Amino acid sequence: MYRTHTCGELSLQNIDQEVTLSGWVQRSRDLGGMTFIDLRDRYGITQLVFDLETNSSLCMEARKLGREFVIQVTGIVRERSNKNPRLATGSIEIEARSLKVLNASALPPFTIEDETDGGEELRMKFRYLDLRRNPMRKNLELRHRMASETRNYLDSKGFLEIETPVMIKSTPEGARDFVVPSRMNPGEFYALPQSPQIFKQLLMVAGYDRYFQIVKCFRDEDLRADRQPEFTQIDCEMSFAGQEDVLETFEGLAKHLFNEVKGLTFEGPFPRLSFDEAMNRYGTDKPDIRFRMELVEITGVAKGHNFPVFDNAQYIGGICAENCASWSRKQIDWLTEFVKKPQIGARGLVYVKYNDDGTVKSPVDKFYDENIVRKWLESFDARPGDLLLILAGDRIATQEALSELRLEMSRQLGLTGEDDYAPLWVIDFPLFEWDEETGRLYAKHHPFTSPRREDISLLDTDPINVRANAYDMVINGVEIGGGSVRIHDEKLQKKMFDTLGFTEDQARKQFGFLMDAFRYGAPPHAGVAFGFDRWVAVFAGCGTIRDVIAFPKNNSGRDLMIDSPSTLSPEQLKELGIRSGNDG
Repeated sequence: MYRTHTCGELSLQNIDQEVTLSGWVQRSRDLGGMTFIDLRDRYGITQLVFDLETNSSLCMEARKLGREFVIQVTGIVRERSNKNPRLATGSIEIEARSLKVLNASALPPFTIEDETDGGEELRMKFRYLDLRRNPMRKNLELRHRMASETRNYLDSKGFLEIETPVMIKSTPEGARDFVVPSRMNPGEFYALPQSPQIFKQLLMVAGYDRYFQIVKCFRDEDLRADRQPEFTQIDCEMSFAGQEDVLETFEGLAKHLFNEVKGLTFEGPFPRLSFDEAMNRYGTDKPDIRFRMELVEITGVAKGHNFPVFDNAQYIGGICAENCASWSRKQIDWLTEFVKKPQIGARGLVYVKYNDDGTVKSPVDKFYDENIVRKWLESFDARPGDLLLILAGDRIATQEALSELRLEMSRQLGLTGEDDYAPLWVIDFPLFEWDEETGRLYAKHHPFTSPRREDISLLDTDPINVRANAYDMVINGVEIGGGSVRIHDEKLQKKMFDTLGFTEDQARKQFGFLMDAFRYGAPPHAGVAFGFDRWVAVFAGCGTIRDVIAFPKNNSGRDLMIDSPSTLSPEQLKELGIRSGNDG
């Protein structure tokens, strides 16, 4: 037996017991005739004591131990004279009687501490060491808890967890697929699923009216903090269900997770915003509603005064930062440079200071008399001491830039707390979006999303204004997941393909099996998929989903630990019937 207890469970109730612990050396301290070692395992830390006077040879052996050595110690539980309230085991220590080195350790490339000196790239290269740190351990324990509670809730609601294939057929819509060559079918390829979308709809046709799966998905897309090439979804589908059924059921899941995992309760339904309302009020379809500072449009009262920046703009709007009129020119210049960053794209920033004494100051004073500027203040419901920050340009781009400015101001002003959560639903998304480069419509979600019933007639005359029967859940400005009511009628599905520019042959080649399935009694159905990694990251307070995934990829899609992706040997390539791009 390597241990009788873990390093996180002993207390004053175990005084005078002989115990055996195994774990890693966290740190060692030599204090005169005593050596103290903190022994760590997954469950916590226990202090070991080696006394030079009572057992000199054992104490000298302990002094040879280095960080991360794996050891086994047997000793007697004693009450500590200097208790450590920060440790669960801080009231006791182990008076060591025997010591065995189970495995020595090389000097770690970074310290295994909560606040480590290792950069992200180094920690990812030695991920197995990084995972020993408390923050990473807590994140993976949180992930496990959320997965377990998700299964408990959905099981209680009659959902079945059913696995779907990992090697499927490639479809060109959406992000790029990862493809897998087939040795047994030369020249043909599988694709890794971007989601189980088609299969969960087929399960509805098959009569499995409540399906879910905590499933791995794959997308070959540019990476960022909330994206990985392989990620995990809570994937769900319901038959004989509409939008209200889905929102009620999965709002229930969210409340269950908040309650069981975070100890938080939410009274009443989550707020709902239409897509248009979210864009107009917050400049984004994933708004953070924990603080106000909503967008206000002043196009009508700002144009036509010979200020070219405003007169040539499609949209003029801004935000009101309360009690910020005292900000210095240096601070405002920094904000101007912030909104001009390429990823934000604004051409500049106009400010209006509504000073505490009621006077108004702005760099556009020469274009606008004070009466006009005060109309702006009224539009923003501004009060003395407030600061207006105004952008102008194309409507969507300017609203999105204002959204980024709004979030930056919330960070600078500390408007949100670590344990503040504000979930909501965004509904009534556009069914289509127009791509200028290809000159065609694309499905904003996927081609199986049902249009709002009252908008179906617009498919022939005004498709860009058709609203989708779709919905997203957003928490603190993070899109946690989304879904839609599905098309279950063969004729409407064909109409959708026609609007997207699919020929009948193209639609049948890619989705013929689904279209055929709809001919055999497909029930009305709807579903949703949540980004599990994102949800865990929000609960953990992490800025990147990499910190809640055991073995993630970096921003280049590489696994630095195992050095992947990697090249294949000429023999492997030949067997697969493919050539490397390096072969010429």
